[in-house]
Amino acid sequence: MTETRSKIFRGEVVSDSMQKTRVVKIERYFKIPKYGKYIKRSKRLKAHDENNEYKVGDKVVIQEVKPMSREKRWKIVSKI
Repeated sequence: MTETRSKIFRGEVVSDSMQKTRVVKIERYFKIPKYGKYIKRSKRLKAHDENNEYKVGDKVVIQEVKPMSREKRWKIVSKI
């Protein structure tokens, strides 16, 4: 059996209105091969925050975990 590494991303907390859940915005840059132009895309992911310690504007590191609810598959590991 092989072990797989969980994904780790950096992002910014954009919402803290839910209990034990934070919405984290992830931005990524990628190049369009045809034009050679770099563009920015973002996603908003729901992440688990057990102690409600992270607030809007905090830069955080999130890690992929097994599903905790319908949309929550990430947990906040640390603050940057």
